[in-house]
Amino acid sequence: MSDFALSSRTVLVTGATSGIGYEAARQLAERGATVLLHGRTAEEARAAADRLIATAGIDAARLRPYAADFAHLQEVEAMAEHVVRDHPHLDVLVNNAGMAAPERHTVTADGNEIAFQVNFLAHYLLTCLLEPALTRDPGGRVVNVSSSLHRTASIQWSDPNRSRRYSRLTAYAQSQLALTVFAADPRVTAVSVHPGVCDTTLLPLYAHEGVKPAEGAAHVVRLCDPAVEIVNGAYYDRAERVDPSPLAAEDRTVKRLNKLADLLVGGGTV
Repeated sequence: MSDFALSSRTVLVTGATSGIGYEAARQLAERGATVLLHGRTAEEARAAADRLIATAGIDAARLRPYAADFAHLQEVEAMAEHVVRDHPHLDVLVNNAGMAAPERHTVTADGNEIAFQVNFLAHYLLTCLLEPALTRDPGGRVVNVSSSLHRTASIQWSDPNRSRRYSRLTAYAQSQLALTVFAADPRVTAVSVHPGVCDTTLLPLYAHEGVKPAEGAAHVVRLCDPAVEIVNGAYYDRAERVDPSPLAAEDRTVKRLNKLADLLVGGGTV
C-alpha cells in the first residue's frame, strides 16, 4: 500500500488505545486517513492520540478521540450518536476492541456474559447504529478483527451467557465465532480477519510468543484500502482469504444470531 493511499477516508477503530488497534490507527493515519480513535475512557482515547502525535509524528487533525466502555451498552449508543453527528459519512469501521474472558463467570449490568458483550454484542450494536453513515455513499465497509479460535466454538443459543457451563476459553471462542458470523450480515459489506498470533494482552489464550502488534495490524489496514476488493462475509487468515468455520457461512446461523443479538442489546432475555 502506498503512502496516502487512504487520504480522504474516515475510519473508526475500536480498541485503538493499545495493541493491534493502536498500531492499525497509526498505520491508517500515516497513509492519510482521518482516524476516529475509540478508547474505554475519554482519558485513554486522548492519551492514545497524544502518543501518536508525539511518537509517530501524526498530524493532530487526522485524529479524533471517542470513548465508550463496551461493558455498558448505553455508552456504545452514546458514542455512536456522537460519531454520526460528527461524521455523517464513514468509510470504514474496524471492530477490533476485545478482551479475554475472565476466569470467573462475569455478567455485565446489561445482563450479558462480559466477553460476549465486549467482543461481539457491543460491536453488533455499534455497527447497526453506524449503518447510515457507512452506507451513505458506496464503498463503506466493516472489518471485524476475529480469531482462528472461532473454529473451535459453538454458540449456545439457549444459554449464550454460558451460565450453566462456563470456561474462559469457550466463552472467548464463542464471541469470536459470533463476530465472524456477523461479517456475513447483508446490511453492510463486511469481512473478518485473524491477524495472526500477536504479542498483546490476548496472547496467553494462544501461545507463549507472538509477532509484534504492528504486523497483525498491517493485515487489518490492508482490508481498509478501497483498492482491495472484498466480498461480504469473507474471512482472512492474515493476508490469505480462506474458508471460515462452516457455521459462519450458513444463512440460517446469520439470521439466528441477528435475532439473538437484537434481543440481547435491546434488553431482552433468552
